[in-house]
Amino acid sequence: MPSFNEDRADVITRAREAGVGTIISVGVDLSSSQQVIVLAETYAEVMAAVGFHPHNVTSVGEPDIAKLDQLAKHPRVVAIGETGLDFHRNYSPKEAQLRAFEWQLELAVRLDLPVVIHCRQAEREMLPLLRDWVSRHKGRRGQPRGVIHCFNGDFDTAQQYLDMGFFISFGAYIGYPASSKMYDVIRSIPKDRLVMETDSPFLPPQSRRGKRNEPAYLRQVLARLAEIRQVSPEVITIETTRNAHRLFCLSGD
Repeated sequence: MPSFNEDRADVITRAREAGVGTIISVGVDLSSSQQVIVLAETYAEVMAAVGFHPHNVTSVGEPDIAKLDQLAKHPRVVAIGETGLDFHRNYSPKEAQLRAFEWQLELAVRLDLPVVIHCRQAEREMLPLLRDWVSRHKGRRGQPRGVIHCFNGDFDTAQQYLDMGFFISFGAYIGYPASSKMYDVIRSIPKDRLVMETDSPFLPPQSRRGKRNEPAYLRQVLARLAEIRQVSPEVITIETTRNAHRLFCLSGD
């Protein structure tokens, strides 16, 4: 993202000093997907996810998906995404979003990569679409994998994603006052399906609202998640690290 152009190396150093061992840098179109691959080639702790965000799919066609296919074969790429549906902003037409999302889901299956899924005010279309995708591909190279990023839904929606085999991810927004209604949902996520993120440069911790988010602030997500789930930060660290390694096929334990 451009907001990191002036101090990207320092941001990565601060993350390392905060104990963040792996950063998955996420593309939102072809250009940024190419950039995150370069970043992953440059820094040992950075891995890449490549994809088209629903905001950026108005003119995406099959030739663009073919280019994404080639990028996704890079050895530092661990996921397809950020992809999904966003009917809150509607920066791209609904039909274009659905088409590009379905193309990326099929690409993820072909390359045996997990998907990083964005869903905002689109559950009515998202859930049956994913159920169909999971059903059609369940027998191929194992169950389709993926994560619902920055989950902000209710218990029933979370359970439907879990039943399909998805992981659920939370960021620093769980510390915002309005997120208190989600605490029971956060506590209900099985410990083997829970991961955490920052969504940098967006959704900073409550103490830094209005400022840029960065990976080092994952520690604040950790602290809040541990408090809500009523376990120690060490437990959350072990569980979410193990889950992230399993989800993205990262090395290490």
